[in-house]
Amino acid sequence: MNPEQNQQKNLIDTTDCLEAVGVFRGWKNFLFIITACLLILLQASFWLINTGYVKADVEPKAEPLAAAPEELQQSKEAANKPLTQTEKIQQAAKQAAADSNQSLAAPASSAGEQTKLKKLLPHLNIKIRHLTWLIRAADWLLILTATLYCLTLLFTLKISLLGRLGGINHISRAFFLALIFALLLLPWQKFFGGIIVGAMFTPAELLDAYAAAETRAIIGTVFYYLRFTGYWLIAFLVLISAQLRSIRWAKATLRRLEVI
Repeated sequence: MNPEQNQQKNLIDTTDCLEAVGVFRGWKNFLFIITACLLILLQASFWLINTGYVKADVEPKAEPLAAAPEELQQSKEAANKPLTQTEKIQQAAKQAAADSNQSLAAPASSAGEQTKLKKLLPHLNIKIRHLTWLIRAADWLLILTATLYCLTLLFTLKISLLGRLGGINHISRAFFLALIFALLLLPWQKFFGGIIVGAMFTPAELLDAYAAAETRAIIGTVFYYLRFTGYWLIAFLVLISAQLRSIRWAKATLRRLEVI
């Protein structure tokens, strides 16, 4: 076969591979944006509950018990009975102690309310049921987009190998980083009983962990934030690393074609 025909055939094959790579690269970038937004949405849901902006539960209001007729009669008689000097002093001391306790508790409660995220976002009216459905939808979409992202990088790697487009080092690293991200993301706690956990979490897990906040010690608080924030940050950084590696692969491919 003529060398010119071989060169023309190789050029056609390279062009076809470039067109296929362009399609996969567009979908790769789109899936990365969707996955990153869903991860940020999950982390925002955690902080909305953790800061108290969205109340996890509503405490039932205590209804006053109906007093018996005998107790009512005794209270009326005690009210009509004149108090001695000693009883007046004791009653005044109790009233002063109650007023001082109330005055000390009021600034602490008001300061706690001012630190809530609700002061910063006064116009949003998010209910716990809305946040629950949001977390469930984000979990489902995250599994779908993360899987498609890994498959897109896999097909891009195959096309690069077949078309000899270059940048194999970068696209191979991007693919393995995407696999690591998928492994860190999946909710392994549902299959292994909490021995291994994933960056994803269900609404029930988040609410149960938040409800146990009062009984946690310092170590428990550290593990609480590592579970819902630190683990998420590691997965997010791995995803960004995979995307950066794929960008380097695209630049290396363009440089190789310019040399050719």
